[in-house]
Amino acid sequence: MEIHSAHLGATRAGPLTVWVSLLGVRRIEFGALPRDHRNEPREQWPTRLADAVAQLEEYFAKARRSFDLELDWLDSLTDFQRDVYRRLLEIDYGHVVSYGQVARDVGKPDMARAVGQAVGANPIPIVVPCHRVVASDGGLTGFGGGLSAKVALLKLEGIDVNGASPSSKVHPEVIPLDL
Repeated sequence: MEIHSAHLGATRAGPLTVWVSLLGVRRIEFGALPRDHRNEPREQWPTRLADAVAQLEEYFAKARRSFDLELDWLDSLTDFQRDVYRRLLEIDYGHVVSYGQVARDVGKPDMARAVGQAVGANPIPIVVPCHRVVASDGGLTGFGGGLSAKVALLKLEGIDVNGASPSSKVHPEVIPLDL
């Protein structure tokens, strides 16, 4: 399968690399472009890659609140992961939910920890908004792109956060949580 990538060097969440296949967006990675990979000139990007980058740039410019992209879920996802990612896609811009709420919403109320593992393994962050999931007490917990990236994404969406450590909290008076 042919895979293409583009590197976005300056976003509010730091540098990103977007990977697409013929089916859609396959992966978004935080950090610098891998050494062994080159960035193709923008005019050579396939349509799916150009669309993904354009929509991400609009999101970071606060001109987009949701994405309209085909996603290429890896064949290795479990049914549980697929259920969690579908639920994440339903979280509105500027809102957060808890891991426990996601677990209840996917019909597995005792599996908040497993939801956390699925969220942590999300291959398409930002588009599948795993940054919008927090602990039941409003704490940030963790994020695959680093907590500073999670804080940047939440603040971009207007969510107030009182720091960038795992125990930092979103302010419940701004965003109601299921406490």
